[in-house]
Amino acid sequence: MNRQNFPFDINCDLGEGLSNDELLMPYLESCNIACGGHAGNDQTIKETIRLAKKHQVKIGAHPSYPDLPNFGRLKMDITLELLKRSLSSQLTLFQNLVKAQNTKIHHIKLHGALYNFSAADLLTASMILDVVEDQFTGSNLYCPPKSLILQLAEERGIPIKREVFADRNYNDDGSLVSRTESNAVITDPDKVLEHVKSMVEQAKIRTVTGNTISVQADTICIHGDNPNALEILKNIYKYFNL
Repeated sequence: MNRQNFPFDINCDLGEGLSNDELLMPYLESCNIACGGHAGNDQTIKETIRLAKKHQVKIGAHPSYPDLPNFGRLKMDITLELLKRSLSSQLTLFQNLVKAQNTKIHHIKLHGALYNFSAADLLTASMILDVVEDQFTGSNLYCPPKSLILQLAEERGIPIKREVFADRNYNDDGSLVSRTESNAVITDPDKVLEHVKSMVEQAKIRTVTGNTISVQADTICIHGDNPNALEILKNIYKYFNL
C-alpha cells in the first residue's frame, strides 16, 4: 500500500474499545484517539499510540463531552467552565501519554456532539480554541468546512484541516444527518466509495436530497465503529490503486 499517493489524508476515530484498531491502522494517514471523555482510558490510549507509531500514522487527540454512557453523542447541559476543565484534563492526560512514548500530537479533533455543537456555537468554539492555544500551539485542529470554529481558528492563526466524512450522509446546508435518523451512517462500501470519489474528484458532496454542495477538504474520516470500516478502506485503496 502507498498511502502517500492518495490526495487526501484518511483519518479514523480509534481507541474506542473496539477490536479492529490494529486492522484499520495500516490504511490510515492519521488517527484520532479517544481521551477518556466518551471512551478510552490510560491503557487504550497507550496501546493506540503504540500502534500509530508502528504504522507511522499521525497521532491526534479525540476529546469529547465527559459522557461515557452516551458515547459523547448527545449534547450535554454543562457549564463552559466545567467543560473546559474536562477538556483540559482529557488533553493533559493524552499529552503526557504521548510524551511518554517519545512522539508528538499532530492534531486535535473533537468528538460527536461536541464536534457538531462547537462548529456553530460562538462561546463553545471560543473556549475550545483557548484550550488549544494554551496547551497545543502548532497542532492542527480538524474542523468541518465552512464552520464557525474553523473561521475563528483561522482568525487566531491556529492551523486547521477541513474534514469531511466518507461514511456519513449530509444535509443540503452542509451539516451531517443526525444519528437519530436511519440514513445517518453509510455502511455499504460501494456507496461510501461513490461519496469519496465525489469529494476527491469533483470537490463536491452529494446530499441526501440528491443535490451537491461544493467543499474544500484536507482530510476524510472513516469511523472505526462502522461495521464495514475495513472493507470500506480496502475498497477506497483498490479504486485509487494505492
